[in-house]
Amino acid sequence: MRHVLSLALILAFASAGAARADDDCQSPMSEWQSREAAAAEVESLGISTDRLRIDDGCYEVRGRDSDGNRIELTLDPATLAVTQLEIEFRRGADVGRYLPGAQGVGAAVQAPVANPLLVPGTRPQVSGN
Repeated sequence: MRHVLSLALILAFASAGAARADDDCQSPMSEWQSREAAAAEVESLGISTDRLRIDDGCYEVRGRDSDGNRIELTLDPATLAVTQLEIEFRRGADVGRYLPGAQGVGAAVQAPVANPLLVPGTRPQVSGN
């Protein structure tokens, strides 16, 4: 029984390590762009850089967008492509910048379609045949 438990623990840790390896960037260091280039790329996206570090072979950036939302993103160091993006929206923030078509504070609110069967403050009108 002890061997089965040991084997189960070893398999669990091995599979967890394999899953985390997929999150790593795989670009060789000889192809990496500079930290300054990564910071400039982030600034071009409208995000101020509070912290830029290397983790698991990727550039990880923490900062804020022009609306004050907290941003964490991961860049491939060779291409500077965004591979992961996390946003902590401020209360009342307009999410339309990141999710086109989503309704946020700045989006226009459409009035409901008039329905003669449903009048606010009254019981629904049901017609019978």
